[in-house]
Amino acid sequence: MADTESTPSPTATTPSGTHARPTRTKTGTKGKARTRTRAARPYPASSFSEAAALGAAIHQYASGQRVRRLTLLKQMQKSPTSGPTKQLITNSGKYKITTGSYAAEWIALTPTGSVATEPGVVTRRKLQAQFSLAIEGVTPFAQLYAECKSRKLPSQDVMKDFLREAGVEEELLQECVDTFIVNTKDLGLIQTVGGSETLFPIESRLDDLGEKPPTPGAGTDLGAAGARDLVGATPGPSVGVESGKTDWSRLCFVITAIGEEGSDQRRHADLFLNSLIEPALKESGLSVVRADRIGAAGMITSQVLEHVMRSRLAVVDLSFHNPNAFYEMALRHACGLPIVQVTRKCDKPPFDENQVRTVVVDTSDIYTLVPKLETYRSEIATHVRAALADGTTGNPITVFFPGVKVTIPPEK
Repeated sequence: MADTESTPSPTATTPSGTHARPTRTKTGTKGKARTRTRAARPYPASSFSEAAALGAAIHQYASGQRVRRLTLLKQMQKSPTSGPTKQLITNSGKYKITTGSYAAEWIALTPTGSVATEPGVVTRRKLQAQFSLAIEGVTPFAQLYAECKSRKLPSQDVMKDFLREAGVEEELLQECVDTFIVNTKDLGLIQTVGGSETLFPIESRLDDLGEKPPTPGAGTDLGAAGARDLVGATPGPSVGVESGKTDWSRLCFVITAIGEEGSDQRRHADLFLNSLIEPALKESGLSVVRADRIGAAGMITSQVLEHVMRSRLAVVDLSFHNPNAFYEMALRHACGLPIVQVTRKCDKPPFDENQVRTVVVDTSDIYTLVPKLETYRSEIATHVRAALADGTTGNPITVFFPGVKVTIPPEK
C-alpha cells in the first residue's frame, strides 16, 4: 500500500522568534507514523534596511551600547508583545545586526552590526559591514550574489531556479528573490548599464564610493507615446466590488491621480497600476481596486472614502503631487492603516511624506524605466509584505501623536 500524506499542522513559533515550517505525518503499511518537518525560512523575513532600524535605534537611544529590551522599545514607541516588534527583533538577529531574542532582557549590537548601522554618511567601512550582513551572511542571498554578480541581472525565474537548486522551498522563492533584489539595490550594487540592470561586485562599489557625486535625475517624465507602448492598449478588466458585503481584508486600494481619459495622468496611472502595482501584489492574495474601477453603484465620493478607510492596504502614488491623493493618504494616516508609498523620481515628496520609505520610480524615459521594472516590482512587493505584517504604518500622526485614535463605524 502506498504511503498517504496527512494535512499539514499549523505553523508554530519557536522561542527564538523563528517560524517552524508545517509538519507533515506519513503513515506506512504498518500504521507507524513518520514525521517530516520542513525547514524554516533560510533568510530574514524583511529587507536589511528594515531590520537595521533596530540597530539605528540602539545608536540613537543608547549610544550604541547594550540596552534593556523594554527600555529600547519604549523609546521606539513599540509594543514589546506585538507580532511586528517580535519580527523586527528576530530579523535583526537573523541578519546578525543584534544579539538577544524578543524575550531577552538585553539587546546589543554585534561589532559588525554596530558599524553597519552607525549614524552618518556611508563610508567604505560601513558599506562593507552592510554587505557582510545583508548579503554574505545570508546563505541564499550569498548564493544568488555569486551567481549573478558582474553581469546583467537575470530574470526572476532564472534566480528562482538557482534557489531551487540550493534547496529553498517553492513557496519561499518569490519572497527570497524580492528581498535579495531590494538588499542589493539599497547597497547600490544594481546599476543600469547599456539599457540593462547589472549587479556590480561589492569591490567596484567600494572603489567608487565617494569619488563621484550621484547623478541627479533629469526631472522629466516618460513621454505619453512611450507610456502607451509600455502599458499596452487598454487597462485590465475592472476589479469591482461584488454585490453584498465587501471583504475589506482582501482589498488593496490604489490612491492616485487618475486624470481624464487620454491625459498624461491617466496614462501614468495605468502604467503604474498594470506594470508595477498589480504584478507586485500578485502573491499577496489581495484584489487591487482603483477609484475608477469600483464596480458598485452609488456616490463616488462616499465609495472612495469607504475604500480609503476600510481597505486592508493602500498603495499611494504621490506623483504629480495630486491634492486628492494627499487628502486620502492623510485619512489613512489618521486611522493608522498600512500604506505603501510610490512616486515618480521627478516628483520629490514633501517633507512629512519624505520621512517614510518610498519606492521611487525613474520614468525619465522608456529606456531608463523598462530595465528596472522587475526591481521596482520587487521593492513594492517587499514594502507590501512589511506593511501587511505590521498592520499599521509609521507616519507623522502615529509617531508624534501616538494616542490619536479614529473609530471607523461598522458597515450598515
